Amino acid sequence: MVTLSASAAALLAVFAGGWLAVALWATLRGRRTAVLATSQRRDIARLGGLLASGPAVPLVVRRDGTLEGGERLPAMLGLASLPRRFAELAGESGAFAPAEAALLAQRLAEASRGGAAAVLVLRPARGSRILRFEISPAPAGFGSNAAVMWVVDVTEQERRADAHAAEAERQAAALQALSGLIEVAPFPIWHRGPDLRLALVNSAYVAAVEGRDAVQVVHDGIELIDEAGGRNAAREAAEIRERGEPVHRIVPATIAGERRMMHIVELPVGPSGVAGFAMDVEELEQTRAELARFVQAQRDMLDRLSAGVAQFARDRSLIFFNQPFARLFGLGGEFLADRPEFDRVIDAMRDARKLPEPRDYPGWKAERRAWFTEGLAAIEEDWELPDRRHLRVLAQPLPDGGLLAIFEDRTRQMMLESDRERMQQVQTTTFDNLTEGIAVFASSRRLKLWNDRFLTLWGLAEADLAERPMVEAIAAQIGKLVKRPRQAVLVRDLIRAAISTRRPRSGRLQLKDGREYELAAIPIPADDVLFTILDVTDSARVETALRDRTMALEEADRVKTAFVSNISYELRTPLTSIAGFAEMLDGGYAGELAGAAKDYVGAIIASVGRLSALIDDILDLTQSDMGSLLLAEDEIDLADLGEAVAAQARDVAEAKQIEFDARIDASAGTITGDRRRLSQAMLNLLRYAIRFTPADGRVTLAVQGGESEAQLIVSDNGPGIPPAEQARVFDRFQSSAAQSDGGMGLGMPLARQFIEAHGGTIKMTSELGGGTTFQVTLPRTEGQRAAHRALAAPPEGEAQASA
Repeated sequence: MVTLSASAAALLAVFAGGWLAVALWATLRGRRTAVLATSQRRDIARLGGLLASGPAVPLVVRRDGTLEGGERLPAMLGLASLPRRFAELAGESGAFAPAEAALLAQRLAEASRGGAAAVLVLRPARGSRILRFEISPAPAGFGSNAAVMWVVDVTEQERRADAHAAEAERQAAALQALSGLIEVAPFPIWHRGPDLRLALVNSAYVAAVEGRDAVQVVHDGIELIDEAGGRNAAREAAEIRERGEPVHRIVPATIAGERRMMHIVELPVGPSGVAGFAMDVEELEQTRAELARFVQAQRDMLDRLSAGVAQFARDRSLIFFNQPFARLFGLGGEFLADRPEFDRVIDAMRDARKLPEPRDYPGWKAERRAWFTEGLAAIEEDWELPDRRHLRVLAQPLPDGGLLAIFEDRTRQMMLESDRERMQQVQTTTFDNLTEGIAVFASSRRLKLWNDRFLTLWGLAEADLAERPMVEAIAAQIGKLVKRPRQAVLVRDLIRAAISTRRPRSGRLQLKDGREYELAAIPIPADDVLFTILDVTDSARVETALRDRTMALEEADRVKTAFVSNISYELRTPLTSIAGFAEMLDGGYAGELAGAAKDYVGAIIASVGRLSALIDDILDLTQSDMGSLLLAEDEIDLADLGEAVAAQARDVAEAKQIEFDARIDASAGTITGDRRRLSQAMLNLLRYAIRFTPADGRVTLAVQGGESEAQLIVSDNGPGIPPAEQARVFDRFQSSAAQSDGGMGLGMPLARQFIEAHGGTIKMTSELGGGTTFQVTLPRTEGQRAAHRALAAPPEGEAQASA
C-alpha cells in the first residue's frame, strides 16, 4: 500500500477536483448544446414546414447547373421527379419548351452574375398550371454564381386576372355603348358630379338649351329647366341625393325656343352625384286633357241617355252612374254616391226585386262578377224581371280592368215587337190573298218577296223563285208568254227605271192567251221596288167597248153640231124673207092694214126677232164647240161698254120696278176683245139677275180693274139659287132661266163661253135669301198693264208736293 504524502494528496485532491470541475462543466455544456440543438432542430422543422406550406417553392440552380428544390416542384412542373440538372428541364421530356427554357436560363445567368432580380410567368409544357418564377442571386452558403428561383403557382390568379380583364373589357364596351346610347338618345340626359354641377350632357340636351356643344353647356352650367320662382337646380339635386330616392315632376320648359311640358326624372347615383333625364310630355299632357274632356263628355252623354248606365273601376267599385240607372233599379243616390262594390250593387238590385230570380243566386252573381275578367268582348243578355219588365243588358269590359254596364228597358219595345209580329202575320195573310200579283225587288234587282197571286199570274212554281233570282231571269221566263216579242223586256225595264230614278213606272202587257196585265213599279223605302201585276183583261174589254161607244157618241155629237149649224144657216134665208115681207106689210106697202091685222104683223116681226136672236145664239154655241168661233180684237174701253150695257139694262129693270145701280170706276181701263160678244155676255148676266129679282128689288153692276185684269161684278138681292141648281146655271138647255120663261136658256152658257173665249173667268156665289153675285175677270195685255200703271201714278207735281 502506497502512502501519499500530504502534499501529494493535496495536489492529487486539487487535480482530481479540477478534473471533476471540468467534467461537471463539460457535462453542463453538453447538456446545454443538446438542448440548443434540439431547439434548433425544432425551429428548422417548423421553418421547413412553414416553407413547405408557403405559396412559393424554392429552386436553387448552382454554378454547375445542378438543381436543388422543394418536394412540390415536380408536381408543379408536371414531372414525376425533379431533374438533377437545369438542362434537363428543356426538350421533349422536359418541363419547358426550348424557347421558354432558353429565356429562363438567360434570366438565371443574369441573376447568378449578381444582376437584378427578374420575374417570369411561364406555362409548363406539361399540365395546365401557370407558374411565376421570381429569380434572384442565391444567398451565401449555396456557392458562388448560384441563383435561386421562387416558383409560385399563379394559375388561379391568372385565371381570375383574365376573367377580370374580360369583365373589364365587357364593362368598357358596355360603358361605351351606354355612352353612345346616351349621346344619341332623343331626349335630354345629364349627370351632375359630386359638386352637383353639370358634368355631362348629351346632344339632345345641347339642342334643347340651344347651346353650341356639350363642353360649352357644361362649362356655362346652362340648366334645362328655368330657375324661376326661387328654384335652384343644385339645391334640388342635393335634396334628391340626401333622400336617396328618384324624384319625378312635370314642369314647363323652353325646348329649342318652344314652350313644352317636360317630365323630369332625377335619381341619385351615390358618390358620383345625380343623373337625370327629361321626356317631352306635351302631347301626352294634351292627350290626357283631351281624354279627360272626352271622359267628361262621354259621361255627360251617358247621363242624357234614357238607358241606365253604370261604370265600375278596376277594384269593382262604382265610379259613375246616371239618373236613369238609379230610377230603373230604385237605388238611392246616397248609396250609389258611396262608391259601392259590384256585389253590393247586385245585392241592392235583388233586394229591390229588379233582378231575374235564378235558383242559384250565388252562382248567378259569380257569373256576372266574371264579366270583369272575361276579356274585352261585350256581353249581351236579356233579363226578365219579376214585374214582367224586360231589360237588355250590355256589359263591356274596359281595358283598364273596369266594366261599363248599360241597362235598356225594352218592355215597350217587346210589346211593340209582339204587335209588329201580329201585324206582319195579318199583312202576310192579306198579302197572299190579294187579287193583285205583288213582288218586291231589292236595289240589286234581286227578288226579295212575292205572293201566291204573282206565281199564278205568270204560271211560275215556288221552286222557280226559291233562289231569289234576278229580275232578268224572271223576265226571261215571262218573255215566253208575251204576245209581242218586243214586250218581253218590259218587266225588266220598268223595275230598272224605278230603281234608278226612284219614280213610279207603269205599263201594260198582253199575253198570247189574250190576257192583259197592268204593270206598275213603285219605289218604296229601303231602296226597294214594289212590283204589282193586275189582270185587267175584263176591264180592258169593257174599256174598249166604252171607247168605241165614246167615239161613236163624239161622232154623233159632231154630226149633230154640224146639223144644227147647217140647219141654223138654212133657217136664216126663209126667216129673212118672212121678216122682210112682215116689215113691208107693217109699212103699208100692200095697203093700209086693219087694227087687228097690224097687231098680227107686229107679233110676226117680234117673233122673227126672237127667232133670229135664238138662231144667232145657237150658231155661236156650235161654232164655239167646233172651235170656229171668231172673235174681233178691238181695243175696248170698259167704262164706255159698261155705260152702254147699263143703259139697256136700266130700261128692263124699270119696266119690272127694280132699282138698278151702275158703278163704273175709272180703273176699269181697256182690254182687247170682241165688243159685241162682251156686251152680249154682260147683258145676259144683267138680264138673268133682273129676271130672278122680285119687284122692289135691287140689281148692281160694278166695273173696275187692277193692273193685270179688269173686273165686272153683277149682283142682286133676290131669293138666291138653291145649291142643287147652282151647277146647272151654265148648262145649256137646263138652266133655271130656260125653265122660268119656257125658252132654251142659252144666255148664261153663252156668257160663260164668250168670257172664257177672251181668256177670262166667271165665278158665281149665291146664298138662299142673300142674292146672287157673278164676278167676271178679263186679262190685260202688257201694253194695257203699262198704261194702267201710268194712269194710276200721281202727276209729277203732286208727287213732289206729297214728298
